[in-house]
Amino acid sequence: MTSRTRPAGVALAAALLAAATGCADGSGPAGGAPTPEASAGRQGNVKPALPSAAPGGASAPAGFTLVASGDVLPHDSIIRRAAQDAGGGGYDFAPMLSGVKSVVSKADLAICHMETVYGKEGGPYTGYPAFKSPPEVAAALKATGYDSCSTASNHTLDDGAAGLGRTLDVLDAAGVRHAGSARTAEEAARPTLLKAGGATVAQLAYTYDTNGYPLPEGQPWAVNLLDEGKVIADARAARAAGADVVVVSVHWGTEWQTAPDERQLSLGRALTASRTGGRPDIDLIIGTHAHVPQAYEKVNGTWIVYGMGDQVAGDMINHQGAYDPRGNQGSIGRFTFVPPRTPGGRWEVSRAEFVPQWFDTGRGRVVNLGAADGSDPRRADVRDTIRQVVFSRGADRDGLVMGR
Repeated sequence: MTSRTRPAGVALAAALLAAATGCADGSGPAGGAPTPEASAGRQGNVKPALPSAAPGGASAPAGFTLVASGDVLPHDSIIRRAAQDAGGGGYDFAPMLSGVKSVVSKADLAICHMETVYGKEGGPYTGYPAFKSPPEVAAALKATGYDSCSTASNHTLDDGAAGLGRTLDVLDAAGVRHAGSARTAEEAARPTLLKAGGATVAQLAYTYDTNGYPLPEGQPWAVNLLDEGKVIADARAARAAGADVVVVSVHWGTEWQTAPDERQLSLGRALTASRTGGRPDIDLIIGTHAHVPQAYEKVNGTWIVYGMGDQVAGDMINHQGAYDPRGNQGSIGRFTFVPPRTPGGRWEVSRAEFVPQWFDTGRGRVVNLGAADGSDPRRADVRDTIRQVVFSRGADRDGLVMGR
């Protein structure tokens, strides 16, 4: 597809292709409006929680904060911006994310969603509809403070098994863990375990589809496809492997729809209801894919973020062929977990927050709207729009607050 800008008229064929493949466009001009022991928990960014006395006089494990954010989707315009930011020598994506670095880097554990795969060193690189992103994205994610990324999306097989493997190799080299796709059957069977505070956290990740691309021949395990039974079985296996907290990243929902669809609602209820020995199998669900902010909700005692919206994307074109500013709006979820009150109990979320964010395509920068200057009416309007959507299913009554 040819590159698109904020439309004065977009061809019907472009809208139809967007509906068929998802992740519609965003390619306007850059100037337009390892092992668990080796995993990367935060070191030295925040003061650790002081341990409290546990039964029998032992010290209780430390609690932790977890942040999670939405789709990183480098359209053609994003790639061009990164080239400009690199000053003519490669690509630098770190300046785009600098506005949320303080939020991400201060968490004990930070999770992103790497929606696209990486191209070969030196390119060529492509945006929508079949993405091949510069591998320098991974270094920027690490520099921003991300510890792990979900890599299961409808674009995971845009460059076949080679692109999938290349992406995981680059993330490994950058020191960013990953979940949702795999190079070997052994890797697919092994949960991603991360250390945070005094807890071992498992990240599991799944996607509803791969845009019709078949799984590589002989590799049915290459991408985790979303299935209720598989998610529950994997969560239980992660718990058996030592996970204190199980986080499920899901690429799901209906694009451009702020309300969660029926499958999100029904699957969310089923996953949060699943228990083993009276203890929930899943402790947090974080959703991506819809391109717009969606609600947060506490279901069966477990927080669900139905959709965080895009974190990095170009000017987004919806299925009607029109520029839709919601495609550059999103949130970061921040959850504070505290240790169980009794041995073998659940790690509870003691504080739930969302941080509204917006990708300013004119500047090519993510903006933290929770900390933004309230005198800018445009930013205030976007922040309030995100807040209304986030609270649309009553999350404020369950204690969700807006953070900075």
